[in-house]
Amino acid sequence: MESDAIYCFDRAAVLFPIYPEGRAHRRVIAEISEDALRDLFGATGGGDSLVQACREHFDVIEQMALHRHRHEPTHPVVLATDDFSVPTVYSDD
Repeated sequence: MESDAIYCFDRAAVLFPIYPEGRAHRRVIAEISEDALRDLFGATGGGDSLVQACREHFDVIEQMALHRHRHEPTHPVVLATDDFSVPTVYSDD
């Protein structure tokens, strides 16, 4: 992942940009919870470990964030462990 992901202690999450219409267009700030990064993506330490887990699994995380944004574009994109527990068909519709 080539991203500006940052750990936000107050939110217990990693924040990262997604670009629903491509990088030449506006970005949306999404977040994934600490718990999801620890439970599902192998983070074991503090903020640096959480950001690293996000980077290592960004393809899956970004896909879910884009899916969420496309289906609820007026809502914040906040991902938790449960978002990854149910199989989801990803499409651009």
